[in-house]
Amino acid sequence: MGARRGHQYVQGLNDGREVWYGDERINIADHPHFAGSVQGMADYFDYQWEHSEDCLFPSPSSGDPISVSHVRPGSAEDIELRHRAFDRFARYSCGMLGRTPDYVNVVLAGHVSRTDLWEQASSPVFYERISGYQKYVAENDLALTHTIVHATIDKSIGELDGANADLTLQVTDRTEEGLVVRGAKMLATLGPIADEIYVYPATPIKPGYEKYAISFAVPVNTPGVVVVCRDHYGVDQPVVDRPFSSRFDEQDGVVIFDNVTVPWDRVFIDGELDLYNSVNQGTATGNTQQQTALRAAVKLEFAYDLLSEMARITGQDTRPDVITLLGEVHSYLVMTRSVIDHAEQRAHDWGGGAYFLHDDIGVLRTIMPEWMVRVNEIIKTIGSHYLLATPTAAAFDDPRLGPLLERYLPGAREVDARERAMLFRTAWDFAGSALGSRIELYERFYLGSIGRARMLEHVKAQRNGAGGTVKEFLRQSTVPVASLVGD
Repeated sequence: MGARRGHQYVQGLNDGREVWYGDERINIADHPHFAGSVQGMADYFDYQWEHSEDCLFPSPSSGDPISVSHVRPGSAEDIELRHRAFDRFARYSCGMLGRTPDYVNVVLAGHVSRTDLWEQASSPVFYERISGYQKYVAENDLALTHTIVHATIDKSIGELDGANADLTLQVTDRTEEGLVVRGAKMLATLGPIADEIYVYPATPIKPGYEKYAISFAVPVNTPGVVVVCRDHYGVDQPVVDRPFSSRFDEQDGVVIFDNVTVPWDRVFIDGELDLYNSVNQGTATGNTQQQTALRAAVKLEFAYDLLSEMARITGQDTRPDVITLLGEVHSYLVMTRSVIDHAEQRAHDWGGGAYFLHDDIGVLRTIMPEWMVRVNEIIKTIGSHYLLATPTAAAFDDPRLGPLLERYLPGAREVDARERAMLFRTAWDFAGSALGSRIELYERFYLGSIGRARMLEHVKAQRNGAGGTVKEFLRQSTVPVASLVGD
């Protein structure tokens, strides 16, 4: 079939899946609260066709156009191809959608690309299954979500110990039909409106906990799969008034697997710790973070332009304190793009023919969350009360109210009141609305703990031989100068 259109995506949601919103089981395909989000994701599928020169390429097996996010990178040309696609996909939402389908597509393509890691499996059938699944997802243009975080309620003990042990997803039985699993997983962004769920390794699992070391994929409408939605932050307002909240609440759901039978051909890892602990560790930075870093760069580019316009429209663009803030945000953008470029130029074979970015791309995990939070703070600082004095577009069309708004709420530099209101409504939706706050939380944690990321950077540096300059300096300091330079 190849790449889908938006209406085909929407049709696929009407499949009897068990989705709960509050105390109501809903049909996500036609529930009014979710209409904007469903349409926003449908428009993503149409968008890939509108920009097919960047987003689509011929399937190696069928010849049909499929998403570039399914490319299994094997060369510098593939890295460049993916760069253009990820940049283009991110521009659909100005980087505000973190879990467009290209995200998990990239994860899955990366896992399949490391053929060498799958040689650890007890049977080649596991790689045959996951490579076949990747092809199926690509040819049918499925929207995948993942759910990979253990359901931990007591952080004073191990993730899989004590009260936590019975909560998180685990194997309970093996039958002729498949693997039976029970438990919860956090937090499936896009979960209620995805086609399928891909469960794969996150953090390593220790010996003795093999029943938790599983990887598989199932449709969201599989019997026993229950998706519990958080409060919805999408709004039923015109795009001109709420450009992000009207379309881009991708929803997050806790997924409960209530004695779910996973068919054997969808089971990719079953208790094999060496395989479980290496598959994602061996792909996440060099592969997946090409997509996440480019989305972040597009978002920073938009934020910088938004702030520049806010400063201009309020006459603050010549104030040193405001210019300093604008320069700060632009520096984040430049550093992000520099890290991406550097990592892409140093891409190499990671094993099994998988050609990924240099692992240094991972450094963005240690600083990007703080940058995104800081950007929102700067938007609120420059915007101040102007973020709240923002009439709707319809208010300007009222014969009584419109002229008053035009007279008393214009912008500086002869900017009319309607343009000023649109700009500041966009800024508030970006940084201050319910959705903006949710996205800020997403940016903080979607790539894991920033503290853990920093520890890993240090461990990686030491493993790769960083250091030695201090010892060399001290050695030279204790050697007579004459013996260093010669007689």
